[in-house]
Amino acid sequence: MKNKNVLLIEDNIELQKLISNFLKSYNYECFVFSEPLEALDEFNTNHNKYSIIILDLGLPHMDGFDLFKKLKEIKNIPIIISTARDDIGNKIHGFELGADDYLSKPYEPRELVLRIDATLNRYKKNDEIQINDLLIDLEKKRVFLDNQEIEFTKIESEIFFMFVNNANKVVSREDILNQTSLKSDTKNRTIDTHVSNIRFKINDSKETNYIKSVWGIGYKFINDN
Repeated sequence: MKNKNVLLIEDNIELQKLISNFLKSYNYECFVFSEPLEALDEFNTNHNKYSIIILDLGLPHMDGFDLFKKLKEIKNIPIIISTARDDIGNKIHGFELGADDYLSKPYEPRELVLRIDATLNRYKKNDEIQINDLLIDLEKKRVFLDNQEIEFTKIESEIFFMFVNNANKVVSREDILNQTSLKSDTKNRTIDTHVSNIRFKINDSKETNYIKSVWGIGYKFINDN
């Protein structure tokens, strides 16, 4: 199941509950903050936990646009502005800063869900993949489990990203030997050892089952997102 964690920064308690409960009915987990500094601290610590931010502009102690810029400095994450500021000047400024959408209050919660879905679908084309508790950065070739970076050896990293780049396809042992640093080693048991180490590091289990062995051929990395 893909990451559907939403960081909601909204100081209207009634609206917080309305949005949070509605998103939950669509399988989104909503984490709510009223104070900008608390939200910023949370995001700075756990930014890989979230897939999208819903941001109000009229917040206490900090303007929403200033908070927007600070959040984007931590991570380029999709942000939907949810605000009562419906004038064209604020909308233009929001989009100039990089807002993915701008929703003027009042609005129907269902519209928010549709806009979240549409925004996340666009972001599927970027260089990050979220699978359960795994965050895979394809560009930087970094992998995080529960927000902690996994330390792969050079060969483990080559094999893992070969699997990821061929998700849901069978990767043969011959391909692994020919396309990684293992090409000079013809012992399949060596491949098995490296794959076993990868499985351990990414917490592969019966519940997640990221890497499947294909008898007599090789392996298949499963991505159901």
